[in-house]
Amino acid sequence: EPGSLDPRCFCISSMRLATCLAVLALATGCAAFAPPLAVGSAGLAPHRMALSRAAASPPTLRMSASPSGDAEGSSRRDLLQAALLAPLALSHFGGKVQPASAKGRVRVPFLLYDDLKKLVEKDPDFGPTLVRLAWHSSGTYDKMSKTGGSSKGTIRFKEELSHGANAGLDKAVERLEPLKDKFFLVSYADLYTLAGKIAIETLGGPEIPWKEGRVDSMDPSDVTPDGRLPDADKGNSKDTASHLREIFGRMGFNDQELVALAGAHALGRCHKEASGYVGPWSPTPTMFNNAYFTLLLNLEWTGSDEKGKFQYKDPTDKLMMLPSDIVLIEDPKFKKYVELYAKDAKKFDEDFAAAFGKLLALGTDIPTPSTDPK
Repeated sequence: EPGSLDPRCFCISSMRLATCLAVLALATGCAAFAPPLAVGSAGLAPHRMALSRAAASPPTLRMSASPSGDAEGSSRRDLLQAALLAPLALSHFGGKVQPASAKGRVRVPFLLYDDLKKLVEKDPDFGPTLVRLAWHSSGTYDKMSKTGGSSKGTIRFKEELSHGANAGLDKAVERLEPLKDKFFLVSYADLYTLAGKIAIETLGGPEIPWKEGRVDSMDPSDVTPDGRLPDADKGNSKDTASHLREIFGRMGFNDQELVALAGAHALGRCHKEASGYVGPWSPTPTMFNNAYFTLLLNLEWTGSDEKGKFQYKDPTDKLMMLPSDIVLIEDPKFKKYVELYAKDAKKFDEDFAAAFGKLLALGTDIPTPSTDPK
């Protein structure tokens, strides 16, 4: 009714609005909500520095009780602020309410899921690179020493990017920087692993279980020694098979999980400037499927070093396999899983999703991942 509300209730000062936007930015992890305050001498806006320091224990917005103990509970001003902020928050989270994260960890905004999906849809060839980035940022885990894994986002450091197996991944790290700037409270470790999950799903793969909560290291000394990722060739089949079991066993994977993870080679291709190997594993390098296993079993593979390092080629010389791929059909214990996944695509999807989700969580103390992040 006219006159029933104090007109001053509708006047939110610029300082209060800036505070509300800062709190919303902290709660969502999205820089888009951060108020445009002055940039400090360090080149980082003071409100962002404060939000980053407070990220471990984000505040919650509460509607305060009326000083008079009014049964209606909240003051009109608080109600108006909540009404103003609610559409922004709901829009940011895709119309869904985002629950608080355990242990004060920053929740990943739903808009980041959408932005990563759009990135892969716009450039499907970038999708396999994101899978590789997620895999290599996680596959350094050592279950005995409890070091490495995806928990600290160390693959962004030049010390880790310089490892031989990571050749070319500096470009992927750089390409994700705009998203890191936009969602500045989301850790690099969460960003890289989530990017791999979204890439697989966008390219037709199964839903990968994933949970946020990784906290970035700021110390390059946390980078693990070079050599923790698998080599493609150890000179002969026996040594290559032993090497694969040693590397994947160190992470906590068995033979079945090893073979299931190898199925990611359905995506992408090798580049001579990065690895010394050349070519795609399948004729559909931007489609996730079980073609890797059917091709391994059903085509004739001939060894050749004419393109650089020793690799295998199919009769058309359009497809390739690495020595570490061929060993999967030469070792009887590996081959039975190759045969299983070649004839049962659904089983492959299920086992791959479980193994890749496990890979992305290596080195973290994150609760068992859910297959539904929303």
